[in-house]
Amino acid sequence: MDNSDLLRYKNLLLSKRQELSDGKSLVDSISTAGELRGDPVDMATGKTDAATQIRLHQTNGKLLRAIDDALARILREEFGICAECGEPISKARLEAVPWTRWCRDCNERHCSRG
Repeated sequence: MDNSDLLRYKNLLLSKRQELSDGKSLVDSISTAGELRGDPVDMATGKTDAATQIRLHQTNGKLLRAIDDALARILREEFGICAECGEPISKARLEAVPWTRWCRDCNERHCSRG
């Protein structure tokens, strides 16, 4: 992989990290979503919204860690190499999921395990 490809992937990763970091803070989202006001339906909706916001924050946290890991692999010159089989990850896969650690085949094996 040449330097221009690495720079492009790095910029994609930084852009996605910024996008995830620009959202409302979790505390603001939960306090708004979990307010106990109104009738029982409103309160139930607020509790559901708060739970959804927590799950979304957890998912975003995992994605942020995966992005940071991919950026570290760029620095270590390991980006684009499957962590399981050591083969190059296809450019099509990196375009779709630049933070991936596995090639398509290893990812399918990994997902089928559990």
